[in-house]
Amino acid sequence: MSKIKHFYIIFVLIFVLYSCQNNSEKNNSDFEESLVEIDEYTLAGSKHFVHDYLPVDENGNLNVIVEIPSGSNEKWEVEKESGHLKLEFRKGKPRIVKYLSYPVNYGMIPRSLLPAEDGGDNDPLDVIVLGSSEKRGSIVKARLIGVLKLEDNGEIDDKLIAIKANSQLFEQYEIEDLNKNFNGILEIIEIWFTNYKGKGQLKSNGFGDYLEAKNILDKAILAYSKKNK
Repeated sequence: MSKIKHFYIIFVLIFVLYSCQNNSEKNNSDFEESLVEIDEYTLAGSKHFVHDYLPVDENGNLNVIVEIPSGSNEKWEVEKESGHLKLEFRKGKPRIVKYLSYPVNYGMIPRSLLPAEDGGDNDPLDVIVLGSSEKRGSIVKARLIGVLKLEDNGEIDDKLIAIKANSQLFEQYEIEDLNKNFNGILEIIEIWFTNYKGKGQLKSNGFGDYLEAKNILDKAILAYSKKNK
């Protein structure tokens, strides 16, 4: 075999390997929306954040719309009607959480609904995502491991708990795994979410395991499907 042919074969092999690796990384990466600023309080994605994304991907991971990155105090949420991300207002002023910044990424599950007849708030399911801080409007993949069972002035306000793919915590499959291997994380989450609105407004009923969380998720996806036939 000539040196030229030998060099050519090596070049092709390297190119193929690089292409496969690059495609694999693209397929496994999260999707970061190209957001358009409608005004200083409103961001629009290329799709409707509530209706145009699946709640769960083909591998069983959640597709989470990040509304509030960890480290932020601004209370943004997806508006159900428009599907845009909007900064919440209260008494005519932008809502800024007067507490420690969010210790986790916080978002919602598309195509899900906690119906009022079941004690919910008629909004999509909330989800806490453990892992590095993500940009507002990102769609991240995360493994469901449990749920923080909250009541907000008597109304069910459950927060699913999930771990972002490829994070340092991703090998934890259950709430109990996280509790055993990373002492203090659940306490931080529970303390923060039961106090950020002020003393006594939110009540914790403890944590539920994966099966309980999955049951809540399945019911919420079904409720959305029935409402949006």
